[in-house]
Amino acid sequence: MSEGNLLLTNLPKEVYQHLACYVPKIYCLGPNLNPQNEDLLTPLLLQSPLEWYLCGEEPSVGLAKLEQNNQPSQLCGHVFKVGEPTYSCRECAADPTCVLCMQCFLGSVHKEHRYRMTTSGGGGFCDCGDTEAWKKGPYCQKHEPNISDSSQKDPLANMSEEMIVRTHNVFSIILKYAVDMLTWDKEDELPEGLEVRGDTYYCMLFNDEVHTYEQVIYTLQKAVNCTQKEAVSFATIVDRDGRKSVRFGDFQFCEQAKSVIVRNTSRQTKPLRVQVMHSSVVAHQCFALKALTWLGKIIRYSDALRRILCQVGLQRGPEGENSSLVDTLMLCDSKMWKGARNVYHQLFMSSLLMDSKYKKLFAIQFAKNYECLQSDYVKDDHDREFSVTYLSVQMFTVPSLARMLITEENLMTTIIRTFMDHLRHRDLQGHFQFERYTAQQAFKFRRVQSLIGDLKYVLISRPTEWTDQLREKYLEGFDAFLELLKCMQGMDPVVRQVGQHIEMEPEWEAAFTLQMKLTHIISMMQEWCASDERVLIEAYKKCLSALTHCHSGFTDGEQPITLCMCGHSVDTIRYCVSQEKVSIHLPVSRLLAGLHALLSKTEVAYRFPEQLPLSELSPPMLIEHPLRCLILCAQVHAGMWRRNGFSLVNQIYYYHNVKCRVEMFDKDLIMLQAGASMMDPNHFLMIMLSRFELYHIFSSADCRKRYSRENANKDVLQQNNTLIEEMLHLVIMIVGERYTAGVGQVESSDETRREIVHQLCIRPMAHSELVKALSENENKETGMERVIDSVSLFKKPGVTGRGLYKLRPECAKMFNLYFYHYSRADQSKAEEAQRKIKRQNGEDSVLPPPVLPQFGPLFASLVNMLQCDVLLGILGAVLQWAMEPSGGHWSESMLQRVLHLIGMGLVEEQQHLIGSADDDTNFNFILKISRPGEAPANTPSILALLETLQNAPHLEVHKDMIRWILKTVTNIKTTRVCTASAPPSDSSGHSQEEMVRDKDKAERKRKAEMARLRREKIMAQMSEMQRHFINENKELFQQSLEELDPSTSSTLEHRYTHTHHTGKCGSERRQMVTCILCQEEQEIRTDVHVWLNECYCVCVADKYDPLFMHPDLSFGTHTGSCGHIMHSHCWQRYFEAVQAKEQRRQQRLRVHTSYDVENGEFLCPLCECLSNTVIPLLPLTKTSCSVCVCCSSEQPDLSQWLSIISQQMKALLSAHRKAADAEGVDDMDGVNDCPPPDGFKLDYSPKNPYSSTIKEMLTTFGTATYKVGLKVHPNEQDPRVPIMCWGSCAYTIQCIERLLVDEEKPLFGSLPCRQDDCLSSLTRFGSACWTVSSHTTVQNHFIRLLAGLVPDPRVENTPCILDIDMFHLLVSLVLSHPAILCLDSSGLSADAAQLHFLHLVTVAHVVQILLTSVPEEMRMEQESGGAEREEEENVCMLYNTLRTGLHEVSSGWHLWHCVKAGILPYLRAAALFFHYLNGAPAPPEFHSAGEWEALCGYLCLPSNLLQLYYNNQDKASLKTVNIMIRFIHSWFHESNDLLILVASRCPKSGGDKSRAPTLCLVCGAMLCSQSYCCQTELEGEDVGACTAHTFACGAGVGIFLRVRESQVLFLAGKTKGCFYAPPYLDDYGETDQGLRRGNPLHLCQERYRKVQKLWRQHSITEEIGHAQEANQTLVGIDWQHL
Repeated sequence: MSEGNLLLTNLPKEVYQHLACYVPKIYCLGPNLNPQNEDLLTPLLLQSPLEWYLCGEEPSVGLAKLEQNNQPSQLCGHVFKVGEPTYSCRECAADPTCVLCMQCFLGSVHKEHRYRMTTSGGGGFCDCGDTEAWKKGPYCQKHEPNISDSSQKDPLANMSEEMIVRTHNVFSIILKYAVDMLTWDKEDELPEGLEVRGDTYYCMLFNDEVHTYEQVIYTLQKAVNCTQKEAVSFATIVDRDGRKSVRFGDFQFCEQAKSVIVRNTSRQTKPLRVQVMHSSVVAHQCFALKALTWLGKIIRYSDALRRILCQVGLQRGPEGENSSLVDTLMLCDSKMWKGARNVYHQLFMSSLLMDSKYKKLFAIQFAKNYECLQSDYVKDDHDREFSVTYLSVQMFTVPSLARMLITEENLMTTIIRTFMDHLRHRDLQGHFQFERYTAQQAFKFRRVQSLIGDLKYVLISRPTEWTDQLREKYLEGFDAFLELLKCMQGMDPVVRQVGQHIEMEPEWEAAFTLQMKLTHIISMMQEWCASDERVLIEAYKKCLSALTHCHSGFTDGEQPITLCMCGHSVDTIRYCVSQEKVSIHLPVSRLLAGLHALLSKTEVAYRFPEQLPLSELSPPMLIEHPLRCLILCAQVHAGMWRRNGFSLVNQIYYYHNVKCRVEMFDKDLIMLQAGASMMDPNHFLMIMLSRFELYHIFSSADCRKRYSRENANKDVLQQNNTLIEEMLHLVIMIVGERYTAGVGQVESSDETRREIVHQLCIRPMAHSELVKALSENENKETGMERVIDSVSLFKKPGVTGRGLYKLRPECAKMFNLYFYHYSRADQSKAEEAQRKIKRQNGEDSVLPPPVLPQFGPLFASLVNMLQCDVLLGILGAVLQWAMEPSGGHWSESMLQRVLHLIGMGLVEEQQHLIGSADDDTNFNFILKISRPGEAPANTPSILALLETLQNAPHLEVHKDMIRWILKTVTNIKTTRVCTASAPPSDSSGHSQEEMVRDKDKAERKRKAEMARLRREKIMAQMSEMQRHFINENKELFQQSLEELDPSTSSTLEHRYTHTHHTGKCGSERRQMVTCILCQEEQEIRTDVHVWLNECYCVCVADKYDPLFMHPDLSFGTHTGSCGHIMHSHCWQRYFEAVQAKEQRRQQRLRVHTSYDVENGEFLCPLCECLSNTVIPLLPLTKTSCSVCVCCSSEQPDLSQWLSIISQQMKALLSAHRKAADAEGVDDMDGVNDCPPPDGFKLDYSPKNPYSSTIKEMLTTFGTATYKVGLKVHPNEQDPRVPIMCWGSCAYTIQCIERLLVDEEKPLFGSLPCRQDDCLSSLTRFGSACWTVSSHTTVQNHFIRLLAGLVPDPRVENTPCILDIDMFHLLVSLVLSHPAILCLDSSGLSADAAQLHFLHLVTVAHVVQILLTSVPEEMRMEQESGGAEREEEENVCMLYNTLRTGLHEVSSGWHLWHCVKAGILPYLRAAALFFHYLNGAPAPPEFHSAGEWEALCGYLCLPSNLLQLYYNNQDKASLKTVNIMIRFIHSWFHESNDLLILVASRCPKSGGDKSRAPTLCLVCGAMLCSQSYCCQTELEGEDVGACTAHTFACGAGVGIFLRVRESQVLFLAGKTKGCFYAPPYLDDYGETDQGLRRGNPLHLCQERYRKVQKLWRQHSITEEIGHAQEANQTLVGIDWQHL
């Protein structure tokens, strides 16, 4: 076979024999598959012979030749993986499904355009090179076609006839084999030519989308007796690949496992699918997948190979039509497992869909099988991306293919009919019925909706040229669509419940889901109609006849009645919305309304009136159902349908909601406008009054005296008032809403502009809010970007918040208070906001109706409604009622609407006057409103009523509007009377009078405002006194402590109040503080109750000896405080109350709180900051104002002091060992007794200077630091307690010093009070904590610490100098030395000791830096001053001394700079430490910048630090390294870089895509969060990857970026976490969590620094605490699983 000389007739048989022999030897040989082995053997034994035969020579040579001769395809065809970034250009893409991969996008013109980025769900491919997908720029640089290419040339022309035949043979055999195996359904037989070998079986478990992970894991543990870890692994692979063998052995053994699995999973749902399959069958199926993958790989070498594979795949089989191999695969799709589907879908994409000729043929086959494929998909339970129907998007969105399929395969009709076939539930009238929908039917309905998606794809690009055949087939599809809409017309009708509440909420969601899905389809249908006049006329006729057909079923039993009013009468039917059935679903009426507006917009109605049935239209029939629907909404608002439950309220909400309103509410309004424009407005209004059930009120002769008698029922009165308001609002909308193209003379951009203006009238809004408020078209575009800048100004965001658009002042005149898309709440907010702006600008606060565009010719007669008799009668009646104070008989809103309508009439008349050349216009509103009523009533005219009302005291609110109306009337009359523009003199007098009146009014308002502020102030004081009383009588209120609102107490004083005495450094400084609980003010002294500062220790460490801190500072115990202060007894009472409350809470609800009381956590009573201990406030024990008093002559120098200390250490060691001997411990080295030096009393017990309360609190804080820092149980006696306290002090100072450097702030004077107080308290606590520890323990620590600097042979386990952090060493030495000093009575000064420690440690640090510095090669010498020369020489000498035997350096410039840079953080930290320890005031030069000389001077160090070494050279035997606090991992600056991570793989599940890729921002590790595959065990509990990582990386605290969600995650421990806004913003200054909007994101440096600062301040835990307190839902999240 390898020679390729086989006869063609025998080839299939030979190949099958070869496969029958080798496949079972390679695949499926045992319980665990061996992919490495298989991957090695498959190419060698199976694929290599096929390639030899194919090429006729060495495959590598032959395939290389093919590739060389191949013309590269202009199509990219890159198939997206799950989570891979995709890009779509909003300006150039033909539709939103046209996307580019990252490589093509970066090389295209579109990266400079407005683009959208998303992450792929997997399965689609890159459209680069497809000219139909892009309006411009279809190619990236890589796929740009060659001009010389003759792209239409047949790819087979370059290939030899012989090779074509060979290729055809191989492809047909292998494809047939693969198709047979993948669609094979027998479990222990094989197709002809292959044989079953052996007697082993697999128990194969298949994936479904019904059972959960937990159910599968539990079942597997029982069935195959595996561990949970193995079960999780099985479940993960089943979910990923679609199937997995869970047992291997003989038939019986596997059958037993199958029966257990089926039995365990069939209780609630259908059982898991399990098959016992022969190992040979499984082996051949595994190879079949490999074979398909191989085919996909081979055809990449040449387009000719691709074309041959397409021919083989689509070649008709012996069974006739639909029998090709491709058809077989498609039709068996739902029977295959997920892995097999994926492989053959990928092959289809890389072959059929990449060859334009065969893509068309494949599309035809797909359309032919469409109905069958969709039925299979609906019955299947796999997600759509794993179904072959998912490929529809690749064909139906290509405009040429879509048109071809509509005309040749009648695709549009097929899709709609298939859809209707699946929705079989109908009521007696033939409407869809979604009642009693079971879960299974709902699941099926969700799957059926994918058909609507296919219809959308087909319609997404409108035809520019129509053929007769396209018209015919489109209208046939339109007929089918009307059939669908007729089934929806009138579905889910509701009847008003009277007497009792509805028992069971009816199903309403399914109908609205259907409506939402069809919204874009209906709009696109109309756009298709609008693009061809003949189609529009035909569609209009069809729609009208469909509507007539729907109405024919409605008229039974409805009585005709005649309505008379104001001298007009009309015949109609009796119908009460509040008594009969009414439906909110009227898609046929609404489609007709849309088409009617298009007739007007495209002017077809005027050019072809003879072709349109306009004369046959019955306007009352057109308006009937939309009017009922709007009245239903009005009655719901009036509270008449309360007993119908929430389902109706929800329907009304969605009816007006932005997702549905375009094809629901808006079209109902257009239909009313269309009907009203064809009727006498008086007749229309009478019918409307009748439907509103208000006719009886306005038609009676004495309607103006309607409420002179008391009406018994207040509820009915209230309802009628609301209905009158709604009716008037509807009239305003019918006459005033003209911004739809066709209704008014406007463009679609005008409509968008008006929407934006009215949204911004409510308040300034962010881009995302505006996008949500605007309706999207089928391309997810709102048209906002085109017009937004013309109506608004953009304000960029700060460190918080988001960018906002603010309305341009000149656009405020477009504001219409009764804008039809306002909800009631929006209307109220907008009115308030606009009045406020007018008042601020010193204008009149009246909100007049805006000037409106003209109506289109079909709707022009609508303006006459404003001056018709019925409306004027209604307006007059309401104004007459308003003459009397309301008493519930009329409402303010009603009057406001009446005044607005009068204003609209006046504005309309003004526009008519301006627009018409001659004075005689047919619109004379003023004339009508000036006419009094007819005899005998002789009611006053509207104008006369307004004149009277402007002085009515009960109408203060409306006076501005009435005055504006009267003024406008005067202006219009003036314009009509005289052509001259100058106004008569009396009007100016009138305006002066108005100004005086306005001033009086403004003064009254100012006084009212002042009175309001005074009232508020008094109320605040009273509230304060109450709270003070509660705090003073705390015991009385202990039980109700949890009800106290902590936020209201924040006005209390909560800071220290310092009283400074300037003067000599020894002057006394008193400190007065106030307890936040009892409000008592007191001075801090050593003998009174201790004061406490709550703080939070954040830990980091394992069980180890913490005496010496490593210089990398990888962990430490950080102490932070909120700075609020309490008495110790107040705090203890408070904490006991918290504990008691927690016990009660645990009995009631078993959820976490934001703090863990068992762990000693609580919230600060004032600011609710998370705390886990309190730190005692101690007075300053020293009075010296520097590190040392200038050393007097009595104090020994360093060498003397060292020898004294050395003797003291010997004596102490000896004494301690004696004591140990006395207790029965063997003396290990038998050291001789060592006499103590003079004045050193070993047996002396110093008196403790602190009171018992202070000692208790010192112990409390010390133990808490030990417990948190080492994660151990509290133990006051543990020798490590003082070490942890000193370490916390040093670590906290180092953190704060680094923070100051990062923020470029001076060392002193720039810390906030809370940090300043915390450091002060912490340092003083550190100096006092030895008093409550065992003195022997502290002395031993001191001996070991000193041995780290001055080697002592008697002290063991002393670390190397390079392994010690010198600042920690300095702090520990200084704070432990008092335990030695207290035994000394020889007059040694503590100050001198501190100075000597500082000198010693500083030299050690210099040595450390030099030992770890590498001198740079000689570069250009820097000029140095004389002083620096000396330093450089010194540093060279010391370096050469330390590095004896290595090459010496001659230049010290670089070394000196290394030393200065390396030691600066240590010196700054030391300055802070001694400042807080001794209260030494900072020199003034620190406040501007931390200068080297000032620092050295402050610390009593020479500015040439090397002098310390050379002045004491004979004693120095020393060893240190730079301070590093971990930095947040560097962030990506562009979202493109960020999205590369989105497709990152899960590290554990065999190259599978991670579902929630998460980046650790501390160390940069990429984690797979929130998934079973990466769960690990921590302290006996399963935790997610992020939680486990926090314990390895950040001592239980972590900060992560959830890449795909674009969201920052904070974690602390296992139960605390919160989400935080990411520092990535789009061009509109907003974050995009979840990447939903898809705008390009850029790193905002300010926000990045804010997150970084939180980490560096160790404020993550505090931030989580605040977030969880503010949002209780965060507490319920299982953070440990992330």
